[in-house]
Amino acid sequence: MAGIAAAGLAAAGGWWGPGAAAHCPPLAHVLRVPLRMPSGAGVALTFDDGPHPQGTPAVLEALAAAGAQATFFLVGEQVQRRASLVREIVAAGHEAAVHAHRHRNQMRLSPRAFTSDLERAVGVIGDVLGRTPAYYRPPYGAFTLPGLRGVRRRGLAPILWSRWGRDWDGRTSPAQIASLAVGEIRAGDVVLLHDADWYCSPGAYRKTVAALPRIVAALAQRRLDAVRLPPVLGAG
Repeated sequence: MAGIAAAGLAAAGGWWGPGAAAHCPPLAHVLRVPLRMPSGAGVALTFDDGPHPQGTPAVLEALAAAGAQATFFLVGEQVQRRASLVREIVAAGHEAAVHAHRHRNQMRLSPRAFTSDLERAVGVIGDVLGRTPAYYRPPYGAFTLPGLRGVRRRGLAPILWSRWGRDWDGRTSPAQIASLAVGEIRAGDVVLLHDADWYCSPGAYRKTVAALPRIVAALAQRRLDAVRLPPVLGAG
Protein backbone atom coordinates (compact mmCIF):
# COMPACT_ATOMS: atom_id res chain seq x y z
CA MET A 1 0.00 0.00 0.00
CA ALA A 2 2.83 2.42 0.80
CA GLY A 3 4.27 1.88 -2.67
CA ILE A 4 0.91 2.58 -4.28
CA ALA A 5 0.45 5.70 -2.19
CA ALA A 6 3.94 6.94 -3.02
CA ALA A 7 3.37 6.41 -6.74
CA GLY A 8 0.06 8.24 -6.61
CA LEU A 9 1.44 11.15 -4.67
CA ALA A 10 4.47 11.39 -6.94
CA ALA A 11 2.19 11.51 -9.97
CA ALA A 12 0.21 14.28 -8.31
CA GLY A 13 3.48 16.09 -7.73
CA GLY A 14 3.95 16.24 -11.48
CA TRP A 15 0.77 18.29 -11.65
CA TRP A 16 1.61 20.44 -8.64
CA GLY A 17 4.92 21.48 -10.12
CA PRO A 18 8.33 22.31 -8.57
CA GLY A 19 8.71 21.97 -4.83
CA ALA A 20 5.77 19.60 -4.36
CA ALA A 21 7.55 17.44 -1.79
CA ALA A 22 8.81 20.44 0.17
CA HIS A 23 5.40 22.12 0.26
CA CYS A 24 3.49 18.96 1.08
CA PRO A 25 4.82 17.33 4.28
CA PRO A 26 2.58 14.25 3.87
CA LEU A 27 4.17 13.59 0.47
CA ALA A 28 7.66 14.05 1.88
CA HIS A 29 6.75 11.65 4.70
CA VAL A 30 5.52 8.98 2.29
CA LEU A 31 8.68 9.34 0.21
CA ARG A 32 10.78 9.27 3.42
CA VAL A 33 12.47 12.57 2.58
CA PRO A 34 13.32 14.54 5.74
CA LEU A 35 12.33 18.19 6.01
CA ARG A 36 13.99 18.64 9.40
CA MET A 37 16.85 17.40 11.55
CA PRO A 38 16.37 15.47 14.79
CA SER A 39 15.00 17.83 17.43
CA GLY A 40 17.51 19.39 19.78
CA ALA A 41 20.18 19.60 17.09
CA GLY A 42 20.04 23.36 16.59
CA VAL A 43 18.89 24.91 13.31
CA ALA A 44 20.52 24.08 9.97
CA LEU A 45 21.18 27.05 7.72
CA THR A 46 21.51 25.84 4.13
CA PHE A 47 22.46 27.68 0.96
CA ASP A 48 21.65 26.53 -2.58
CA ASP A 49 22.96 27.25 -6.10
CA GLY A 50 26.59 28.23 -5.45
CA PRO A 51 29.41 28.71 -5.53
CA HIS A 52 29.20 32.33 -6.67
CA PRO A 53 32.17 34.73 -6.93
CA GLN A 54 30.47 37.49 -4.93
CA GLY A 55 27.64 35.76 -3.08
CA THR A 56 29.55 32.85 -1.55
CA PRO A 57 32.40 34.93 -0.05
CA ALA A 58 29.89 37.44 1.32
CA VAL A 59 27.83 34.68 2.95
CA LEU A 60 30.98 33.09 4.36
CA GLU A 61 32.03 36.43 5.83
CA ALA A 62 28.60 36.97 7.42
CA LEU A 63 28.59 33.46 8.88
CA ALA A 64 32.10 33.91 10.28
CA ALA A 65 31.14 37.21 11.90
CA ALA A 66 28.18 35.49 13.58
CA GLY A 67 30.06 32.34 14.55
CA ALA A 68 27.51 30.29 12.59
CA GLN A 69 27.88 27.10 10.57
CA ALA A 70 25.97 26.08 7.45
CA THR A 71 25.63 23.57 4.63
CA PHE A 72 26.09 24.59 0.99
CA PHE A 73 24.28 22.66 -1.74
CA LEU A 74 26.51 23.10 -4.77
CA VAL A 75 25.91 23.06 -8.52
CA GLY A 76 28.54 21.05 -10.39
CA GLU A 77 28.82 23.38 -13.39
CA GLN A 78 29.61 26.25 -11.01
CA VAL A 79 32.06 24.14 -8.99
CA GLN A 80 34.00 23.43 -12.19
CA ARG A 81 34.52 27.18 -12.63
CA ARG A 82 35.17 28.06 -8.99
CA ALA A 83 36.59 25.07 -7.15
CA SER A 84 38.62 27.34 -4.85
CA LEU A 85 35.40 28.66 -3.32
CA VAL A 86 34.37 25.13 -2.39
CA ARG A 87 37.67 24.71 -0.59
CA GLU A 88 37.00 27.99 1.25
CA ILE A 89 33.58 26.70 2.32
CA VAL A 90 35.09 23.55 3.81
CA ALA A 91 38.10 25.32 5.32
CA ALA A 92 35.69 27.62 7.18
CA GLY A 93 34.08 24.59 8.83
CA HIS A 94 30.95 24.33 6.72
CA GLU A 95 29.52 21.31 4.90
CA ALA A 96 29.38 20.92 1.11
CA ALA A 97 26.59 18.89 -0.49
CA VAL A 98 25.08 18.14 -3.91
CA HIS A 99 22.36 20.18 -5.59
CA ALA A 100 22.82 19.15 -9.24
CA HIS A 101 25.30 19.44 -12.06
CA ARG A 102 22.95 21.59 -14.09
CA HIS A 103 20.11 23.36 -12.27
CA ARG A 104 17.10 21.64 -13.85
CA ASN A 105 13.75 20.44 -12.57
CA GLN A 106 14.03 16.71 -11.94
CA MET A 107 10.44 16.20 -13.09
CA ARG A 108 11.43 17.31 -16.59
CA LEU A 109 14.34 14.87 -16.92
CA SER A 110 14.27 11.26 -18.02
CA PRO A 111 15.66 8.76 -15.50
CA ARG A 112 18.76 8.37 -17.69
CA ALA A 113 19.30 12.14 -17.96
CA PHE A 114 18.87 12.56 -14.22
CA THR A 115 21.30 9.75 -13.41
CA SER A 116 23.88 11.27 -15.75
CA ASP A 117 23.49 14.67 -14.11
CA LEU A 118 23.73 13.21 -10.61
CA GLU A 119 26.84 11.17 -11.38
CA ARG A 120 28.53 14.16 -12.94
CA ALA A 121 27.69 16.39 -9.96
CA VAL A 122 28.92 13.83 -7.43
CA GLY A 123 32.12 13.34 -9.42
CA VAL A 124 32.89 17.04 -9.80
CA ILE A 125 32.07 17.99 -6.21
CA GLY A 126 33.65 14.84 -4.78
CA ASP A 127 36.90 15.48 -6.65
CA VAL A 128 37.19 18.91 -5.04
CA LEU A 129 36.25 17.65 -1.57
CA GLY A 130 38.37 14.51 -1.77
CA ARG A 131 35.38 12.47 -0.58
CA THR A 132 31.83 11.64 -1.56
CA PRO A 133 29.33 14.27 -0.38
CA ALA A 134 26.74 13.08 2.13
CA TYR A 135 23.61 15.03 1.18
CA TYR A 136 21.52 15.79 -1.88
CA ARG A 137 18.77 18.37 -2.39
CA PRO A 138 17.09 18.67 -5.80
CA PRO A 139 16.59 21.96 -7.65
CA TYR A 140 13.14 23.40 -6.85
CA GLY A 141 12.72 20.75 -4.15
CA ALA A 142 11.21 18.41 -6.75
CA PHE A 143 11.75 14.64 -6.55
CA THR A 144 10.62 11.85 -8.85
CA LEU A 145 10.49 8.26 -7.65
CA PRO A 146 13.23 7.12 -10.09
CA GLY A 147 15.34 10.11 -9.11
CA LEU A 148 14.91 9.47 -5.41
CA ARG A 149 15.86 5.83 -5.86
CA GLY A 150 18.95 6.90 -7.80
CA VAL A 151 20.01 9.30 -5.05
CA ARG A 152 19.72 6.61 -2.41
CA ARG A 153 21.48 4.00 -4.53
CA ARG A 154 24.36 6.45 -4.85
CA GLY A 155 24.58 6.56 -1.03
CA LEU A 156 23.39 10.16 -0.72
CA ALA A 157 20.92 11.27 1.95
CA PRO A 158 17.99 13.24 0.48
CA ILE A 159 16.95 16.36 2.40
CA LEU A 160 14.53 19.22 1.75
CA TRP A 161 13.68 22.05 4.15
CA SER A 162 11.14 23.12 6.75
CA ARG A 163 11.54 26.92 6.48
CA TRP A 164 12.68 29.34 3.79
CA GLY A 165 13.32 33.02 3.26
CA ARG A 166 11.99 33.32 -0.31
CA ASP A 167 15.26 35.07 -0.99
CA TRP A 168 15.29 34.06 -4.66
CA ASP A 169 12.53 36.61 -5.28
CA GLY A 170 13.90 40.08 -5.97
CA ARG A 171 10.85 41.64 -4.31
CA THR A 172 11.64 40.11 -0.89
CA SER A 173 13.42 42.53 1.45
CA PRO A 174 16.14 41.51 3.95
CA ALA A 175 13.66 42.07 6.80
CA GLN A 176 11.09 39.84 5.08
CA ILE A 177 13.70 37.15 4.40
CA ALA A 178 14.64 37.08 8.09
CA SER A 179 11.01 37.08 9.22
CA LEU A 180 10.07 34.20 6.92
CA ALA A 181 13.16 32.20 7.86
CA VAL A 182 12.84 32.43 11.65
CA GLY A 183 9.27 33.57 12.39
CA GLU A 184 8.23 30.39 14.23
CA ILE A 185 11.50 28.52 14.09
CA ARG A 186 12.30 25.65 16.42
CA ALA A 187 15.12 23.21 17.04
CA GLY A 188 15.59 20.83 14.15
CA ASP A 189 14.38 23.18 11.42
CA VAL A 190 16.23 23.32 8.11
CA VAL A 191 16.28 26.81 6.57
CA LEU A 192 16.56 27.24 2.80
CA LEU A 193 18.53 30.27 1.57
CA HIS A 194 20.71 31.04 -1.47
CA ASP A 195 24.29 32.30 -1.85
CA ALA A 196 24.03 32.76 -5.64
CA ASP A 197 21.80 34.37 -8.25
CA TRP A 198 22.62 32.09 -11.19
CA TYR A 199 19.08 30.72 -11.35
CA CYS A 200 16.97 33.39 -9.64
CA SER A 201 16.50 37.17 -9.43
CA PRO A 202 19.76 39.03 -10.26
CA GLY A 203 21.55 40.23 -7.14
CA ALA A 204 19.15 38.38 -4.82
CA TYR A 205 22.05 37.07 -2.72
CA ARG A 206 22.81 40.63 -1.53
CA LYS A 207 19.53 40.68 0.38
CA THR A 208 20.30 37.25 1.82
CA VAL A 209 23.64 38.53 3.10
CA ALA A 210 21.91 41.55 4.63
CA ALA A 211 19.35 39.28 6.31
CA LEU A 212 21.87 36.88 7.84
CA PRO A 213 22.79 38.98 10.93
CA ARG A 214 19.09 39.29 11.76
CA ILE A 215 18.55 35.56 11.27
CA VAL A 216 21.45 34.54 13.51
CA ALA A 217 20.48 37.13 16.15
CA ALA A 218 16.93 35.78 16.20
CA LEU A 219 18.28 32.25 16.66
CA ALA A 220 20.47 33.42 19.53
CA GLN A 221 17.48 35.01 21.24
CA ARG A 222 15.79 31.61 21.11
CA ARG A 223 18.99 29.91 22.35
CA LEU A 224 19.36 28.05 19.06
CA ASP A 225 22.68 27.45 17.32
CA ALA A 226 23.14 27.70 13.55
CA VAL A 227 24.71 24.35 12.63
CA ARG A 228 25.70 22.18 9.70
CA LEU A 229 23.59 19.20 8.79
CA PRO A 230 24.70 16.26 10.96
CA PRO A 231 26.97 13.53 9.52
CA VAL A 232 24.10 11.05 9.39
CA LEU A 233 20.43 11.94 9.07
CA GLY A 234 17.63 9.39 9.25
CA ALA A 235 15.21 9.31 6.34
CA GLY A 236 12.04 9.49 8.33
